[in-house]
Amino acid sequence: MFTVISYDIVEDKRRTKVLKHLRGYGTHVQYSVFECNLDVTQMARLQAELLDLIDRNTDSVRIYRLDVTSMRRTQVLGLGQVTSDPLYYLVGGSPGGS
Repeated sequence: MFTVISYDIVEDKRRTKVLKHLRGYGTHVQYSVFECNLDVTQMARLQAELLDLIDRNTDSVRIYRLDVTSMRRTQVLGLGQVTSDPLYYLVGGSPGGS
């Protein structure tokens, strides 16, 4: 499911850890915002990992799960576009198909 994750992390070191961690799950689209396509298992794992990285007393992570209709209504004003993963990935093979 298309997911938008934003964060407000007080400490620089912790914020950097969260940023680097989220890069493994999605696309960094703004200073503290990621767009990701996550299934239920990935979402549960990411939530647990983020809880281990943040300070629950000072930090905030917001996770917005968007259905297909909501995603299609998403607008970007100015530079950028809504993240879209390819429908498939080519693993192996050679350029040019030979």
